[in-house]
Amino acid sequence: MHETPLVRRGRGSVSNASGRFERTRHTDIDDGWSSYIEPETRVQTHWRDDCNRTIITRNQSPDIHFDRSINPYRGCEHGCIYCFARPSHTYLGHSAGLDFETLLYAKRQAPDLLRTELKKKNYRCEPIAIGVNTDAYQPLEKSLGITRQILQVLLEAKHPAYLITKSSLIERDIDLLKEMAQLNLVSVCITITTLDRKLARNLEPRATTPARRLQTLDKLSTAGIPTRVSVSPVIPALNEEEIDTIVASAADAGAQAAYAIVLRLPHELQQLFPQWLEAHYPLRAARVMKAIRSVRNDHLNNAEFGARMIGSGPRAEIIRQRFEFACKRAGISVGRDFELDCSQFVPPHIKPQLTLF
Repeated sequence: MHETPLVRRGRGSVSNASGRFERTRHTDIDDGWSSYIEPETRVQTHWRDDCNRTIITRNQSPDIHFDRSINPYRGCEHGCIYCFARPSHTYLGHSAGLDFETLLYAKRQAPDLLRTELKKKNYRCEPIAIGVNTDAYQPLEKSLGITRQILQVLLEAKHPAYLITKSSLIERDIDLLKEMAQLNLVSVCITITTLDRKLARNLEPRATTPARRLQTLDKLSTAGIPTRVSVSPVIPALNEEEIDTIVASAADAGAQAAYAIVLRLPHELQQLFPQWLEAHYPLRAARVMKAIRSVRNDHLNNAEFGARMIGSGPRAEIIRQRFEFACKRAGISVGRDFELDCSQFVPPHIKPQLTLF
């Protein structure tokens, strides 16, 4: 009995192995009929309501520049195989593989929950990061509009926010973002992992193409919205050589700053990513995995603060220096934060509930 990963059209993961919290494990096997039956390579996307009672997530990590975030969705249809949030789907009883990108949860109560939390007397205003775990502008947002409603609440309360996305759908909200930018309440980061369209299609199968993301950067910048580029993740021996061109292209499109994170493979990603490599780049797989270990002390992940984002060792140092030199040549700053204004905050109004009389 052996596992037979199958490349699904438009999907990142090549397996749907059970999560680490499950009592049973589901494994694909070849029972001899596969040569007679054409495998189904299309997997439909389904979503359901998330029933959280709060919407702001807090953190105390010294590696990131914000202490609170909002994720309007659980799971992400973009299907990025490297996504560090994939293992979080196992807490819901799902797989970090195909389930993560095909079985989504939408927080449709997010705008009302946000109003309630911002209204609390002990609330202290600091910038909220939106779309950190899963993209707030993934395809489902086009029909549900949860992220736009959240921005409307933040604008009403004059509350600052950081946004990060790899979707051109954010252009829909330029009207709100422009108004927030005029009050120094927002900045937007666009993630560009590669400029190679074929690699992007394999890495991030349902995300906006790299060229289109550059156009989005240009449109946001032209509208007066502060923008950055995230060259993340840097995958040693795969997209590492593109650091200079990504930074230069983003700077030309109006990005004012940039940052980069070295690939990390927590939990289930240590199986999912090598499977993806073997399926798409079998001749490079061993080399890439060796290179990843070289920046993680011969491991696939390092969860220690101070090292998990940048890696360690000579190769990680070369990546850091190369990135900083690229930013210097492009004339943009290195960093992940803009100073946003928290002094204008006013608690939002709570929408009155309808009564029977």
